[in-house]
Amino acid sequence: MEDLDTLVLRTALGWQAAGLPVVLVTVARTWGSSPRPPGSLMAINGRGETVGSVSGGCIEDDLIHRIREGGVQAACATETPAVLRYGISADEAHRFSLPCGGTVELVLETVSAHSRLDELLLACQQRRSTERVLDLRTGRVALHEGRRDGVPRLDDTHLTTYLGPQARIIVIGAGDLSRFLCQMALSLGFEVIVCDPREEHRAGWSLDGVVVSREMPDDLIMRLPPDALTAVVALTHDPKLDDLALIDALQSDAFYVGAIGSRRNTAQRRGAAARALRSL
Repeated sequence: MEDLDTLVLRTALGWQAAGLPVVLVTVARTWGSSPRPPGSLMAINGRGETVGSVSGGCIEDDLIHRIREGGVQAACATETPAVLRYGISADEAHRFSLPCGGTVELVLETVSAHSRLDELLLACQQRRSTERVLDLRTGRVALHEGRRDGVPRLDDTHLTTYLGPQARIIVIGAGDLSRFLCQMALSLGFEVIVCDPREEHRAGWSLDGVVVSREMPDDLIMRLPPDALTAVVALTHDPKLDDLALIDALQSDAFYVGAIGSRRNTAQRRGAAARALRSL
């Protein structure tokens, strides 16, 4: 499942390639209650079409109206990035359906080659965390290796934001329990991969938004090494499928590695894993 940041970047690049002017909107700062956190992205093209979100809808409507009435430059005001604030007064907060006391500050930039969205999209697809520094005076962007959990910063000259991979879960086994786990993970915004080489188990298993692999689980773990935003959960009850994958996952940066099983099976699995890891 594609995360929202990746969707916004990919769609914005598609519009740009089609010759449409595009504005990228970033939530830079918020005060009080706010529908969307700092760092949230939205893109609007010259026809007023949008992807992503920066509020519950009313701010989007105002930005779309500006573009439809006066074009992209009506939203940005100049060719360089612009800063807009919504919700300064109680009347404005009410007008834009912001929560009581909420204020949102946005940075709008006209997408160009200087935006470097293609490089940023590639980094997201490769699960690399990136720091993006936008110069508000020129519209030029610098990209650096960064951390996914960085807090956006806005000053008089620069907007610094952080983008990177969404949380991911690799589920070993295509069964009923896996389906329930995957549904919960999807609702929480995880990228979800289910791995099961047994054709009879995969045949009737499908869930929108989930990638299903027929590889051996340990091969999948070696091909997609779990990083610090990846969880691995084994649910087949079959040590031939679970155990090798768990041993590989325990040597990775995965933030969680777990497996279903009785106390007896769990003790045996722990012993086998310990012996295998000691022999490495």
